[in-house]
Amino acid sequence: MATTRKGSNRPSIFQVAQLAGVSHQTVSRVINHSPDVSARTRAKVQAAIGQLGYRPSNSARALASARSRTIGLIAGGVDHFGPVSSITSIESIAREHGLFMSVMMVDEAHCTQTDFEAMCEGFLQQNVDAFIFLTPTDAMFEAACRAQVSQPRVVVTSTHGAVRADEAPGLSRRSSRIALTGIDQWGAVQDVARLLVSRGHRTALYIAGPAEWRDAATRLDSWRAAALHHRIRTAVVHTRSWQARESYALMNHLIDERGMSGAALPSVVVTADDNQAVGAARALHEHGLRIPHDISLVGFDDMPSVDNMLPPLTTVHPRFEDLGAATMRQVLALTDQGQPAEFPVNRHGVGLIKADLVLRSSLGHAVRHL
Repeated sequence: MATTRKGSNRPSIFQVAQLAGVSHQTVSRVINHSPDVSARTRAKVQAAIGQLGYRPSNSARALASARSRTIGLIAGGVDHFGPVSSITSIESIAREHGLFMSVMMVDEAHCTQTDFEAMCEGFLQQNVDAFIFLTPTDAMFEAACRAQVSQPRVVVTSTHGAVRADEAPGLSRRSSRIALTGIDQWGAVQDVARLLVSRGHRTALYIAGPAEWRDAATRLDSWRAAALHHRIRTAVVHTRSWQARESYALMNHLIDERGMSGAALPSVVVTADDNQAVGAARALHEHGLRIPHDISLVGFDDMPSVDNMLPPLTTVHPRFEDLGAATMRQVLALTDQGQPAEFPVNRHGVGLIKADLVLRSSLGHAVRHL
């Protein structure tokens, strides 16, 4: 008769070993994903684990492998779609590799170096094997690069900001223990500009995001370079937040101002994120301007439901799932548990995942405004 759990006692590694007919050391190797176990033996142990409902304790695994199998994640921007999507993807990939994510979320607008070091110290007390830092703002990025930790770290960021990624203070001294990953936002904005030109657009309004956000800086720098290259006449307006209400107010002001002066509207509005596009679309609609018949609209991030706007929004779709997978591969490589990720693009020391331009009906051919 097969061995089963009795009462409420938690099954032990020795019970698993007895049921599988192997030593408890072999069970430990299977639990810790050691390659030094045959496929047949691994299957027997996994079957015994499943039958008994055995769950290894994190402390036991740490003792067996000299690792805690815990990754410390410090994340800013958790009120926004991009960072939340990245965290979700990273955590999912970590679970697939049997790793535990310990997460601290921070207000990216007020995070100081002292705050960052205190959070790192909290993780060090958990004996984390490595760190992942999700750094949407300049202050967080520089704090992550300066952090006084010896464990490997992977910094998820954008290439541009107050400093370029490869110019961050203290980065060169720790190059063998640090990796940087992100989305190829520069390339995505270049794709947007090429598509606009192919549809005859030569005048554009660009609504930029908050200056302290590295995503906003990268997208704006890329847009300015693309506009210059393609000879797109562009006006740029800056926002203090990513909120739709701010871009709505700015768009209203622009339409009223140009209406009073008699100046023509641009043929397309390009926004640094989809929330801003939603606000701009509302202002255009309330002024009787039809998208794309009178003016076109493009966003960034492919947030849920923008494909159901009226009309559906042309935008950029970042591959957050691929970013999570690549970030975790870098963690595993830095902790000698696998090969590093291969990136299609590398800019300024950041391994970048490509983003996809999604063409929908909010972008039409240029309309000549008289």
